Amino acid sequence: MEPLRSSDPARIADHRLLGRLGAGGMGVVYLARTPGGALVALKVLLAEYAEEPGFTERFRREVEVARRVDSPWVVPLVGADPDAEAPWLATAFVPGPSLGEAVASYGPLPERGLRLLGARLAEALGEVHRAGLVHRDLKPGNVLTAHDGPRLIDFGIARAPEDRTLTATGMVVGTPGYLSPEQAEGRGGDGIGPASDVFSLGCVLAFAATGRAPFGSGAVDALLYRAVHDPADLDGVPAWLREVLARCLEKDPARRPDAGELVRELAADGAAQGGGTSEAAPRDQGASGWLPEPVARLIAERSAAALALPDIEHTLAPSGTPAAADPAEPDTREMSEPAEPRDSLPAGRRRFLLLAGGAVALAAGGSGAWWAVARDGGPGGESPAAASSRRPVHTVALHGDLSGPQRETGRAQERGLRLAVAEFNARGDAPFTVKVEAVDDGGDPAASARLAAELTDDPAVLAVVGPTTDDTGQAALAAYDAGLLPVVSVSPGTTALSLQGFRSFLHARLPDAVLPIYVSNYLRGAGRSRKVGIVVDRPAGTYGTNLGSSLSNALGSIPYPSVPEVVSAMRRDFGSAVDAVLSAGADSVFFAGLPDRGALIAATLRERAFQGARVSGPALLDERFLTQAQEGAEGWVMVAPVIDATRKPEARKFAAAYREHFKEAPPRYAAEAYDVTGMLLKALAGLPSKGRTRQNLLTAVRNGKYKGITKTFAFEKSGMMVIDGTGGFLWRVDHGAFVYDGPAPLTV
Repeated sequence: MEPLRSSDPARIADHRLLGRLGAGGMGVVYLARTPGGALVALKVLLAEYAEEPGFTERFRREVEVARRVDSPWVVPLVGADPDAEAPWLATAFVPGPSLGEAVASYGPLPERGLRLLGARLAEALGEVHRAGLVHRDLKPGNVLTAHDGPRLIDFGIARAPEDRTLTATGMVVGTPGYLSPEQAEGRGGDGIGPASDVFSLGCVLAFAATGRAPFGSGAVDALLYRAVHDPADLDGVPAWLREVLARCLEKDPARRPDAGELVRELAADGAAQGGGTSEAAPRDQGASGWLPEPVARLIAERSAAALALPDIEHTLAPSGTPAAADPAEPDTREMSEPAEPRDSLPAGRRRFLLLAGGAVALAAGGSGAWWAVARDGGPGGESPAAASSRRPVHTVALHGDLSGPQRETGRAQERGLRLAVAEFNARGDAPFTVKVEAVDDGGDPAASARLAAELTDDPAVLAVVGPTTDDTGQAALAAYDAGLLPVVSVSPGTTALSLQGFRSFLHARLPDAVLPIYVSNYLRGAGRSRKVGIVVDRPAGTYGTNLGSSLSNALGSIPYPSVPEVVSAMRRDFGSAVDAVLSAGADSVFFAGLPDRGALIAATLRERAFQGARVSGPALLDERFLTQAQEGAEGWVMVAPVIDATRKPEARKFAAAYREHFKEAPPRYAAEAYDVTGMLLKALAGLPSKGRTRQNLLTAVRNGKYKGITKTFAFEKSGMMVIDGTGGFLWRVDHGAFVYDGPAPLTV
């Protein structure tokens, strides 16, 4: 819980605002009192998005769905105005933690709790389905806990099965890890029915029973793949529940039970039902003891603390005061109540302010990612001449791994950025001076998230280049998005970064999942392959899965013969995998894995005297592969989204300047960082002086096209780079070194 800010209104539609429960890039959720004195969670869409039809339509739909569903196990809608200047909706305030918070903090639920949770959520889903809707985002964070049972929340992406406005084929909407296979595959409207919610309910119950999601954790792409192809992990699920969940988690929707069957089966002992159907027991019957004792105490404490909040006498607006326009009082204190010393606040209330963040009916991080939340010196530093000038100063930041496992890539990007800034500042006609701020996350996602928040909070920072890796990018993007701070990445490869709806993210390289198109062309052309062996190494996680499945799909669409083989993380011997693909007639091998284990398969192929094409993705473009594979690395080819600036004619001027500044040849990813920095500065210089804001810069880059020395940059609405055939490049190992071979083939 946060206090109100000076920019917050004091009231919205006669609701007195008491504090902030959460905030994201597109809206804010407040704790408020209705004119009648009831506590509500009030969600407000920011005015700037209220003018965009897509956002307002979704908001209006959420209101309509909430009005259509009537169940004691669904948080009720109290009021709404989707057509207001700042659209809002209010639901009853539930002072209990989410199921996710409860299980993470206090462990799995007991048997009685699992039965009651499952039966009542199934009952709630039954009402949703009877209303002709599908929830589409059932997950632990969308289930709140109360003494008498769970409460289902967040209908932001709920809709009728035949409604295709949000679920066009190929589009994934929802929360990975709890999505049905049909959602994970993006099958579109007709493929997403009530059975999809039943699958998600099975995932939620597995989490409640074990404390972990049934398809694990990790990158989004890996979670989607597991939902479609892998069996659920039900180890630790009580025997009586395992068979029920196995049916809920069937890959075929037709084989899953419906919500009514689950109500009857899970409430077989007669104690878990309550409300919503004619056969149900009274709502409060048998609910005691369904939660672990610490969770029950936490709910009691929060409920008591809620009583200490300002009552209706203090929250009614003065007569004649416009409700929505009244600014928050400058002296907001902790909850915007009448002035009193902080130490005089009731102890229970102070605890409530700290504890209630996860206990609201409308969390700021709702479904579909909609309510999303220096090193000095070097040529990029501000020169004495620039410091003495009267030009305004703007900051561009480098967010990278400068000291961790990918420090070579991070440092290369820092130097490329600093060189671009130095050249810009040296221009006599530069309309402003650029300052560089470089931050080092050391490859740690937690540090990445913290640094992203710090850069976002600095109003001088207008753009960021980075982060370096998939994991640090995933950790940072929500913070950047909350501040609409443009962030351009040149080295992370996962498509997940572009598919989560982050508005301020620009993916300035081909994602890993696209590179196999070039691999296919190379193998069928210069590689002279008639049958491709695809070896996917499990320790490579999402990266390996993406490359392997994308190449398999690319070859299968031609069609062209291939032999897939998956190697377990428990094995360090690639002999059986290599023998399997070779005995099946493969005359080329594509390895979807990382450098250390790439050296193992390279050694195995050398032992087999294999002479066919050996190809991999950008991860093997790493000195560790050369060092560990030794002679086995010779002849390998890598398809990667990065150039050698010393061998590309368009980049020779950059390469010479880099050598002059840093006394070495430009390493990989230096030119790419140089390019995107130049793109950002050109767009910023094209804006009027008073219009040089983050949002205007983001709009200019998104809508523009920039021809750099490495490739041409243009972006789709998702932030993914437009695929125009210029982003894939060939590298090969020759005499123990990586040699750049130019653009990868667009055709055979």
